Amino acid sequence: MDNRTTSNVLTVAGFASILASIAIWFTTGGKGSGEDRAHGERFGIFVGLWAPTFFVLANKYNELAVKEDE
Repeated sequence: MDNRTTSNVLTVAGFASILASIAIWFTTGGKGSGEDRAHGERFGIFVGLWAPTFFVLANKYNELAVKEDE
């Protein structure tokens, strides 16, 4: 897989992480007892924290792709 494709995949993964975080928070964080809600909210936040990592990696691979094109 070339650097441009890797960058695109990582960008999509970052947005998917944000959407998954919201979905997890709404589905598991809003129902059940207090302890179950707290676990769902924490897990949603945890998944949401992956997004910046994916975006940083996508940026680095994009920079490598630009250097290859020069």
